[in-house]
Amino acid sequence: MGLLEGKKAVILGAASKDNMGQVTARLCAAEGAEVLVAGRKEGPLSELASEIGGHYALCDITDHAQVHGLAATAAEKMGRVDAAINCTGWGLLANILETTEEQLDQICALQFKGVHHFLQAFVQQMKDQDPQGGSLISLSSATTKALINNHAAYIGTKTAGEAMIRCVANDFGQYGIKANTVSPAFTESPMTSDSFQVPGLVDAFMPKYPLGRLNTSEDVAEACAWLCSDRAFVTGQNIQPNGGLTLRGNPQAVDIEAAVGAAMAKMQQDG
Repeated sequence: MGLLEGKKAVILGAASKDNMGQVTARLCAAEGAEVLVAGRKEGPLSELASEIGGHYALCDITDHAQVHGLAATAAEKMGRVDAAINCTGWGLLANILETTEEQLDQICALQFKGVHHFLQAFVQQMKDQDPQGGSLISLSSATTKALINNHAAYIGTKTAGEAMIRCVANDFGQYGIKANTVSPAFTESPMTSDSFQVPGLVDAFMPKYPLGRLNTSEDVAEACAWLCSDRAFVTGQNIQPNGGLTLRGNPQAVDIEAAVGAAMAKMQQDG
């Protein structure tokens, strides 16, 4: 029997091929859950739903009506919602002096208001269903504990999402609702693929991980699956499946510049 046998799960933010949401959806399905994947692009969602024998729905987390509609659709298709995982995010890399008002509006809509929409919709669903309860997860980032340069708007809004998770855990635990944050660090994924091509960049990060490697999307998915299971008597916590990065902290801009510079110099010397 799988870890999530008989569970009904929603994964929001699974509309990009092989992103964290898709990896998490595949694992939840493999562990026995019936899964509905959601996001803004129908093609990848439809393909994934067929692959895992699940469902899909279009949803933009920044739209209040769409998120509440997603919760209703999931309950209608699967009978209830036992787990809902928000995997959306935007890794805005911008100095606070350079961040535009348009960028600030976009990231607040996604990572503050969007998380509020998500929690509001699925808390209501889990509170009203019979029997009550379920597990809510929103992905955040290790950067809220281990600061990195030029991420002020990103870190600020992710931190706000973590605070809302704690509030939900405190206010709605009486209904059997668990709410937790999962915080990956620098992870190779479709969203970061360009960064991983920069010579020396990974070298700047590697010494910061006590367990000796970067975390993977699979590491994050495993943490989510466990938190959604009945084995996890955990709520209001920020789980860090990132190999201990927060013990040492992220590299700073000067460290990254030095590592990239050294790698480029070596390439020129070898070339």
